[in-house]
Amino acid sequence: MASIRILVGSVYGGALLTARSLKKQLEQDGHQITVLENPELEDITGNTDPILVCTSTTGQGEVPPNLLPFYLRLREELPQQPGRPFGVIVLGDSSYGETFCGAGELMEEALYETSARKVGDTLRIDALETTEPELEAEPWVRQWLEHL
Repeated sequence: MASIRILVGSVYGGALLTARSLKKQLEQDGHQITVLENPELEDITGNTDPILVCTSTTGQGEVPPNLLPFYLRLREELPQQPGRPFGVIVLGDSSYGETFCGAGELMEEALYETSARKVGDTLRIDALETTEPELEAEPWVRQWLEHL
């Protein structure tokens, strides 16, 4: 069983609800899940747990305010995480065009700069297509776990 840290970036609560739903489902399978609503850099530097980013995107394609301090410190300090597995679930609204799911791309780029290793494809959930992102995230995360 895996021990996973879910880094949450949420504006209106959709990403947080999704992360909590994933925690509930995966803990039933015996995994240890830590949901970090206001992650600090120290939450990832003292362990080697796989990281799952579950974030929404602001209208301008930016990282939500609760995840922004983590993101900025990650970009500034670049704590090396060689080979550390990570995945990205990002919620967005495709009507915003080019900035759709931009926060996920920013987090992915920042984690790559620390030498972390992305596992699987990013799950992009469009608010125009679904009102229950957790229903799309659960089968995706189970597949992601198989590749860890």
